[in-house]
Order: sequence, then structure tokens, then C-alpha cells
Amino acid sequence: MENKIEAVIFDWAGTTVDYGCFAPVQAFTEVFKEFGVEPTMEEVRKPMGMLKIDHIRTMLSMERIQSLWQEKYNRPSNEEDVQAMYDVYEAKLLSVLDQYAEVKPNVLETIAKLRENGIKIGSTTGYTDKMMEIVTRVAKENGYEPDAWFSPDTVGSKGRPYPYMVFENMKALGIDSVKKVVKVGDTISDILEGKNAGVISIGVIEGSSEMGLSQEEYEALSEEEKKAAVESVKEKFFAAGADDVIQDMGELVDLILK
Repeated sequence: MENKIEAVIFDWAGTTVDYGCFAPVQAFTEVFKEFGVEPTMEEVRKPMGMLKIDHIRTMLSMERIQSLWQEKYNRPSNEEDVQAMYDVYEAKLLSVLDQYAEVKPNVLETIAKLRENGIKIGSTTGYTDKMMEIVTRVAKENGYEPDAWFSPDTVGSKGRPYPYMVFENMKALGIDSVKKVVKVGDTISDILEGKNAGVISIGVIEGSSEMGLSQEEYEALSEEEKKAAVESVKEKFFAAGADDVIQDMGELVDLILK
């Protein structure tokens, strides 16, 4: 990369922890079912990476979900519904988060190599501070602790695709130019966050929310199926404006230091 990279800012679930990004998915699915609307996996995963209350708003505005809602309640959904659903969602998510903070393959080795080369490690998330208390604690127990992390709570709830969490990381890490920063994430929202911040935006494929498979499910695929799944995610990332795409975290160091 032309400019010397001084910081890499990672997403959390689906990127550095929680292979396949299953904690939020499980909670979103359960909440919508509880309110009488069964979402598809595609509908649940499409807004992934956003602030969680924005994720619920986005799902409720989807045509099929909104028509099912109107069928059930004889009225359109409103902000009170969003809040009621979010309260249930938050409780569900907080109760399972500690089970979904396992560090993904190749992450610890990659972070160690980046640090050996003087690169600082930042992070952004769609989780709130309350959720991150759990995730950061368990991740630290598993050996992963970035130099900085910021949630949408620190930027007036303007999470992805807004760029502000990236800028907060730059400020905390003392980076003077967006040209010296790489953002790595596993969702379209991550790619857009990076692009909107003007930093290099990289998508990671394996274990991503965009792919939506557990490690066991991915490894059980034939070589041909793996190739097709990888290509499909790669296309989506590039269509969203990604500067580059890596198959897994093991490829990041060579890409950044080349």
C-alpha cells in the first residue's frame, strides 16, 4: 500500500470474534417472532453492522415485513414498536453475548504481526457500550484486546454507515491522516463506514455475517461450494465499494505491508 499504514480498525462480531456473527442474528430472529412476524435469514442479515436499534428500524421498513406487521396489527409499525422490540432484543442479546465472543481463527497472530510492525489496533462496532462490556471482557480473556474501541454510544448514536467511530479511533490513536488507516469488517455497513471515512476499506469473507455460515457449516462445504460462497460475498463487498477483500484474517498482514 502506497502510504505507510499506522492503524487498522477492526469490526467485532463476524470479523475478530463470533465466527458467522450469530449472537445478534439469533436475538433479532427471536424478537421478530415474539412480535408475530417471522423474518427470513436474508432480511435479518441485510442491515448487519448497523447500530442495533437502527437495524430493527431497517427491518421493519422492509416491504414484506411491514405488510406482515400490518396484517397482524392492522396498522403500520411506529417508533414505539421499535423501542418495545429493542428493549426485548437488548435483554436477549445481553443474555447470550458471553457465549459468542470467541476469537476467530488467525486473528491473534495477525494482531501480533501488525503490532510488531508498529501498527495500532482500533475497533468499531454496532453493539452499544453495555453490550461491549461483555464482549471486550470475554475477548480479553481469549487473548484479544485492541488499543481502542468505540461504539455508536460515543458518537451520538450515529453508528454505521456514518464515519464518526473511525474518526474517534484516529483521534484516540493519534493518527493524522485517513490515508494511514485501514478499516476491516464483515458487512456492507462496515465497508460503507470505511468509505465514508475516506480510509482504505477491506472486507473479510470467512466467518462473515455476509456469508452467514458457522465454521462447521463452512468446512462441511465441498471445494466448489466454498468457492461459490466466497465469490458471492466478494462480489457484494466490491459492489459496496470495498478497496480490497481478503478470504480470512491470515491474508491481511501481507496485503497491508506489501
